[in-house]
Amino acid sequence: MTSMPLWLALAIALVQAAPPAAPPPPAAAATPPVRSALEYVVGAGDVLEISVFGNEDLSRTPTIQPSGVIALPLLGEVPVAGLTVAEAQRKLTTLLARDFLVNPQVEVKVKEYQSQSVSVVGEVNNPGRKPLRGRTRLIDVLLDSGGFKPTASGEVIITRNEGTFEGGQRSLKLRFAGGAPSPQDQINLELALQNGDIITASPKYYVTVEGEVSKPGRYPIDGDLTVTGAVSQAGGLTRFGSNGLRIRRVDPETKQTTILEVDLKDVRSGKKPDLLLVGGDVVTVSRRLF
Repeated sequence: MTSMPLWLALAIALVQAAPPAAPPPPAAAATPPVRSALEYVVGAGDVLEISVFGNEDLSRTPTIQPSGVIALPLLGEVPVAGLTVAEAQRKLTTLLARDFLVNPQVEVKVKEYQSQSVSVVGEVNNPGRKPLRGRTRLIDVLLDSGGFKPTASGEVIITRNEGTFEGGQRSLKLRFAGGAPSPQDQINLELALQNGDIITASPKYYVTVEGEVSKPGRYPIDGDLTVTGAVSQAGGLTRFGSNGLRIRRVDPETKQTTILEVDLKDVRSGKKPDLLLVGGDVVTVSRRLF
């Protein structure tokens, strides 16, 4: 049975993770949820849409300057960088009520998200810079990137440039299978991203099994692939296959070749560990000497 494409699995996960809600009007389809939009921290480059109800002459669409301020009628330059949308809205309301208007009604929205972004690279259909819109999740960015290419392994590495993940690490490695998302996949896809994060969709890695096996060829590494697992994928040893295997491994940085020897009898008996393979390994099963 053919496994579900990774991009489709992600789309299903997004639908399953979203709470039931009435469909938004077509004009609002691209607008982030209100909860997320109000939590967004504005910064230089963001374009705001400020409406003062009943006072249209005070409404503006200012861009936050590098100094962190916006220019508005009556108020002049107002520092807003570093505030959430909700905080900026309260601040403008307070300033207008203090000296100029009675019970002003101010609404602040982000028209263009420019100050915060993540970068998506690797095996996705539409890599590049992706703006953060409020609480942006990993699944939001992966879908915005057009999903995984067929050459993607399902492994995603998130490198954090501002701060760290829980536990203090700077990078986080996640893996998604090609079938329907598991409960853990759902949790991982809900991961909130931060400004400056780099999301790398890793390509598939392969090992080659050659010699006295039933189905020699290239096999993808899906999770942890051991020597016995690779031999099993290749249909097992032929009647002439030797239990003594050789693994040729090339270091991707130094290009130095290392030959590793594995005895399947020792592995099966527990005397030796079942060696984990890495991308590019060549497993050679030699012919037994009679």
